[in-house]
Amino acid sequence: MGADGVFSPNMIKRVPSTKPPFTLGQVKKAIPPHCFERSLLRSAILPPPPSTSYHLILPTLHGRSTGFSKAVSSLVFGSLHTNAATMPSVTTSGSTTQLAYSSTLRSFVPYFSWKFSHRRHHSNIGCLDLDEVFVPKLKSQIPWHYMYLKQSTRPSLSPIYSDRERLHIYISDLGIFATTSVLCRIAITQGLAFVISIYGVPLLFVNGFLVLITYLQHTHPSLPHYDSAEWDWLRGALVTVDRDYGILNKVFHNITDTHVAHHLVATIPHYHAMEATEAIKPVLGEFYQFDSTPFYKALWREARECLYVEPDEKGVFWFMNKF
Repeated sequence: MGADGVFSPNMIKRVPSTKPPFTLGQVKKAIPPHCFERSLLRSAILPPPPSTSYHLILPTLHGRSTGFSKAVSSLVFGSLHTNAATMPSVTTSGSTTQLAYSSTLRSFVPYFSWKFSHRRHHSNIGCLDLDEVFVPKLKSQIPWHYMYLKQSTRPSLSPIYSDRERLHIYISDLGIFATTSVLCRIAITQGLAFVISIYGVPLLFVNGFLVLITYLQHTHPSLPHYDSAEWDWLRGALVTVDRDYGILNKVFHNITDTHVAHHLVATIPHYHAMEATEAIKPVLGEFYQFDSTPFYKALWREARECLYVEPDEKGVFWFMNKF
């Protein structure tokens, strides 16, 4: 880090912010055709290994937890189907995922609400004016209390969803109410401490780690951001970084080290994502960003260094940290 608050080029090499010399069509052409094939059967049978682990571990924690562990273990199943990349049709993906979320107590992350906001993130990634996920602020926009009280990128009373999405949001809300009802009944019969230990603590841990992963996917000193006048979709899709989580890469089905490919071609199922990533690297060249820094060290570095963005040239913004 230089004295002026700008990252030293010798320490972190910036990704080019110019228009890429390749097109999305060229990126897709480099990917083997079979990587686009989605199998309902393969998507459905992938969850058992993580689920099996839960079945083996949770009953040892509490003698009465066998039935409840089946519900908790299926959280992985719901997570795998939050994206159309795992299912051969949008209808199958949506209905299956909502059912999985509701029936496995996963509805505290309402599926349709997440689906619509995530779609907008994919459509506007890298744009300071339109993106919705870990959008950095300008230095002039950061009040003294920002880091403590204001983490939302939208005004608190602004609409998040459109009118045509309202019915689906209500369906997701019903899932939340159903989940709350089930948890209350379990607390009555098994005790509040049981619910907290078997559901509450794992839920906090899983969602906390999910936020960590998402933050590190979109926050890196080498990545630019753009205002709406300079932004275009392809450059925005490249404003993400693949990271190495060691053995956790496989535990998380490689969502951690194939995120660049995911943003470029979101319909590739995760079981083909590694092959697709290797195929597009030669096309992307220096536009592809991978960081092998251990995630806990990267989290500390990014939290200290990537505090705000400032323009380096017209419409292009870079992370800085000097106040």
